[in-house]
Amino acid sequence: MSDPSRPDQPDLSAKAARAATAAANRLAAELPFLGDDGDHQRAVRGRLAEPEGPVASGSGWHVWDLGQYHFLDQEPPPEVHPSLWRQARLNNEAGLFEVAPGFHQVRGLDLANLTVVEGTEGRIVIDPLTSAQTARAALDLVDRHLGPRPVTAVIYTHSHVDHFAGVRGVVDEADVVAGRVRVIAPSGFLEAAVSENVVAGNAMTRRASYMYGALLPRGPRGHVDAGLGKGVPLLAEQGLIAPTEEVAETGTELVVDGVRITFQVTPDTEAPSEMNFHFPDHRVLCMAENCTCTLHNLYTPRGAPVRDALAWSKYLQEAIELYGDTSDVLFASHHWPTWGRQELVAHLGRQRDTYRFLHDQTLRLANHGLVAAEIAEELRLPPALEGEPSSRGYYGTVSHNAKAVYQRYLGWFDGNPAHLQPHPPVAAAERYVDAVGGADALLAKARVSFDAGDFRWVAELVNHLVFADPENLEARALQADALEQLGYQAESAPWRDFYLTGAQELRHGHPTSRPGSGPGADTVAAMTTELLFDYLGIRIDGLRAAERSWHLDVVVTDRSERWRLGVERGALHAVAVPAEQVADDVGLEVAGPHAAVAALVFGSRPLADLEGDGDLVVTGDRDALLALLAVLDRFSLMFPIVTP
Repeated sequence: MSDPSRPDQPDLSAKAARAATAAANRLAAELPFLGDDGDHQRAVRGRLAEPEGPVASGSGWHVWDLGQYHFLDQEPPPEVHPSLWRQARLNNEAGLFEVAPGFHQVRGLDLANLTVVEGTEGRIVIDPLTSAQTARAALDLVDRHLGPRPVTAVIYTHSHVDHFAGVRGVVDEADVVAGRVRVIAPSGFLEAAVSENVVAGNAMTRRASYMYGALLPRGPRGHVDAGLGKGVPLLAEQGLIAPTEEVAETGTELVVDGVRITFQVTPDTEAPSEMNFHFPDHRVLCMAENCTCTLHNLYTPRGAPVRDALAWSKYLQEAIELYGDTSDVLFASHHWPTWGRQELVAHLGRQRDTYRFLHDQTLRLANHGLVAAEIAEELRLPPALEGEPSSRGYYGTVSHNAKAVYQRYLGWFDGNPAHLQPHPPVAAAERYVDAVGGADALLAKARVSFDAGDFRWVAELVNHLVFADPENLEARALQADALEQLGYQAESAPWRDFYLTGAQELRHGHPTSRPGSGPGADTVAAMTTELLFDYLGIRIDGLRAAERSWHLDVVVTDRSERWRLGVERGALHAVAVPAEQVADDVGLEVAGPHAAVAALVFGSRPLADLEGDGDLVVTGDRDALLALLAVLDRFSLMFPIVTP
């Protein structure tokens, strides 16, 4: 924070919109669809009850408080793009809604929707949200207004955390184990759900704090929306119950608690493991997260493998062919439904064409020799899509999705040899500052550009000075001011949150660093042993480890597995061998249940404690094991992003 007694210090408070930002947002307010009330009518249609206050954790902490967004009742201020303000207002329409007879949704209690379907004996829950607390609150809302009924089945539409991690808030695992509750998911769900949140989990979690504005205040100069929904629950309880059955083929039909459901499997669309499904006896179609009311991400800024726009488009066409003539209602895992056969087919068609257009036109321009940044700057959707709110960039954007398509086919290198081995950020920054004539000269040029409203250039230019001299308070303040104005102008909620979180950290520093906590117990239990060792390999500091070699057997007692591990030349290799096969030359063996082995791999419990509690038994050269543990790296969760 700035010190009022030091007038020479930069002002570190959030600023108002500059004239250029206010002008840009006034121009955006002329978008013709902003006056269309159709989405609002759909967003409020069928509401039976409002949500009932904040959702608290067991310790009293509010993991979710929709009341923080009442500021959206006002007209859009110049600090928020008016189109994003519209989307944020629509996502504020929360509560319990009837989608169709026997189909209800709870919206606005999490990033995603929880949907319930009335069965013969109880209720089917589709997508139990991100946290046990919000999922429980959603189901309580259903029970209060529709009458209590048991949950007989849970369906995970796909492998992202906001669609499964609240499962323990709606069912007891003992009922799943006993066969009283079915848990249904697309093929490959468990591997996709676990692996995405483990191998790069620390970096992804940190970047997600930017993408979802977790550290920002709620308000016109902070977080207003996430595009897909309001945001994510804070410090919430997350879990995972493994599916009891997986759907592997399109056309599969299941009868779940008396309800007939047919499935369309759509891998590598919005998630590696995903499925749409249809209720033929009710003419209701669930499109998971493949067809929401925004342009989605082909690349998510929090980090994840690039998605397949071409496959996504083709699966949407397949959904039209499979279900278009036999559906009257379409709902998804986010936003509000679409009613009417013609309307839902048109909605599917627009989304199909949006992803196909991005795919084909990116590659068309790439084949003309344009590189990713040039394509992102040039490409725009045709008027029929650009003027359609469900294709607007509230979550994904044309810009970063075009770069994603380029990356999927051509990778990070644009073919220019000057870009094969550029200097890393700090080294490049020092050279740029020197070339410009020093810090004062760079700041002088940047201030001229800032006053002219060229905030993109200010952010690019001053970033060099921040990385060359992170203690330069004037540079940090000007960079923060530029990022803030870019955030105010952003139609994309994640872009806004990235810009504003960056500004916040430049002004006040990044949060206190703490060790990455690793995955929760449910995620660990769902991990294969092979995935555990994949993560172990990532923790090895390769150059330090390369000074010697290790060979050991790891016996996972509760899974009847034996793995032979080696670390040679700084790299790990692991192979499963028959559990009873003990090599004559094994000089080191570690044995224990999966949870104890995982605790050692993640560093969540010291070896001495694991041995002392009888969870692990080490036989042979214990000093060698200690030496291996000594070359394992530890990851800090709150690493800096906008400073070196």
